[in-house]
Amino acid sequence: MLNVEEIEEVLDRKVRPELALHNGNIQIERLEGTVLYVRFTGQCSGCPSADLTTEQVVEANLKEAFPSLERVVLEMGVSDELLEEARRLMKKRHL
Repeated sequence: MLNVEEIEEVLDRKVRPELALHNGNIQIERLEGTVLYVRFTGQCSGCPSADLTTEQVVEANLKEAFPSLERVVLEMGVSDELLEEARRLMKKRHL
């Protein structure tokens, strides 16, 4: 059975170093059975190549480590990190 802790270990070893080269990162949103939902953060958030990165970097490494993983779904939209930065800037502007 898949578990988030083991997936995080693979992300730390194989995926995050690759994303860090582009000033990005990845976070797990949730694991539903054999489907993993993730979100890119930093410079990788909203990148035009995000789907390709998900397939070739994230999914490939995770499926190699966890053959029972059915798929990785990239959740798009504004990250919490970006929303928090926008809030901070808006507050600063109003002071």
